[in-house]
Amino acid sequence: METRLLAFDEPCPYLAGRTATLEGFFTGSADPASYRKLMDHGFRRSGRFFYRPQCDGCRQCVPLRVPVASFTPSRSQRRCWLRNQDLVVHSGMPESTAEKHALYRRYVAAKHADGCEIDMAALNDFLYNRVVETVEFTCREPGGRLLAVGICDMFADAISSVYCFYDVQERRRGLGTFTALKEIEYAKERGLGYYYLGFHVRDCPSMCYKASYRPYELLDASQQWVAGGLMPPESRPVPDELKQVCRRRSSVEHG
Repeated sequence: METRLLAFDEPCPYLAGRTATLEGFFTGSADPASYRKLMDHGFRRSGRFFYRPQCDGCRQCVPLRVPVASFTPSRSQRRCWLRNQDLVVHSGMPESTAEKHALYRRYVAAKHADGCEIDMAALNDFLYNRVVETVEFTCREPGGRLLAVGICDMFADAISSVYCFYDVQERRRGLGTFTALKEIEYAKERGLGYYYLGFHVRDCPSMCYKASYRPYELLDASQQWVAGGLMPPESRPVPDELKQVCRRRSSVEHG
């Protein structure tokens, strides 16, 4: 079954008082090589929804990636790395558990006041759906207590951060930063070229931090990756062949 491109409006999750226009599609399974091409056309995924913003008069959501081989941690990132050397980090196939769900619930309750779904089914649909090949990172105290979970999509030449959730009570550790550093390390050890961080949003504090991972590249209006400097993209068409890059294995509702 061919994938149908959709477009709809919703309240902007990054900039208060604005409306976001998204275009994208739902699918039950995505070919990694085809999804990799979509990423270089500004697409990202949330669960089974592959999308990119196409907002009228606003181009603040700019895809950002880090060239792994040339990444150099900042002084604060090095301090964060050292603070967390007592943690036990494991990477492997994602596995949904009650322990992870409990951590996710606490994280969402503390970070998001928008009433988003936090039951086990919602978590599984969001992060444990096997739409594409993914790897999971877990960070634990020596005694075994789970502190952080990161999920990344895997490609032949890159790794893409999907989501990270962690114990918000452990503020001193900087678990979000530490998890990202471990993901970059994982990519470097495997000879992968890029670490994709999703959208950089200049005026959103929770999204502009991504430019602290340096050097970084941004996707410009001509869909070319350029070094540093924020270059808001213009509206850009999707080639016909990219509108049909994924095939469904099961019927998926459009919500």
